[in-house]
Amino acid sequence: MTDGKHLDALSAAYAAKRPEEVAALYDRWSQTYDADMSAAGYRHPTICLALLTRHLPRGATPLLDAGAGTGLIGEWLDISGYPEVEALDISQGMLDQAARKGVYSALHCLALGGTLPFADDAYAGIVSAGVFTSGHVGVEGLDELIRICRPGGIIVLTVKNTLWDQGFAARIAELEAQGVVTRAEETRPYVSMPGEADTVPSRGLALRVN
Repeated sequence: MTDGKHLDALSAAYAAKRPEEVAALYDRWSQTYDADMSAAGYRHPTICLALLTRHLPRGATPLLDAGAGTGLIGEWLDISGYPEVEALDISQGMLDQAARKGVYSALHCLALGGTLPFADDAYAGIVSAGVFTSGHVGVEGLDELIRICRPGGIIVLTVKNTLWDQGFAARIAELEAQGVVTRAEETRPYVSMPGEADTVPSRGLALRVN
């Protein structure tokens, strides 16, 4: 179990109602985020990395880490042979921590869920770990990720079961039926933070853009 300070930050993140609340919370949390999430046994980055490396060739560029936070996945993508990764996050404080790791080719302080200032087909792959969850981004954030991922590219994301059951599963099925994406892989539900009590499971998805 992690300490009370971390529990308070996590609860506030899930309870946030507006993007500016989320940004301010993560700005405050940025200094201790890596240590706190390590103590909680945070699994999303590892699972996303495994899904991406199974479905996107080593060296594919560029990638977007959508909801990069402090850059946990960015470090591992660099080690794993993906040489050009851009970071996007709603919190400038988190991006400041990510910048110190020296693994991102660009940093974008932006919120998911609305229109993104990137060209169609801009990225070979997109990773979004721990973003599609309570108080953060819902299914409304998915279409823009698909738009900016090139045909044949891979989008890897985690989805909390709460969102999955409230329309995310239906939207994925609809996009598949329309031929927009193919579900390359879906994990079974898992607990993202074993160090926390009573967490709602999530699942990992790898979607190939058609």
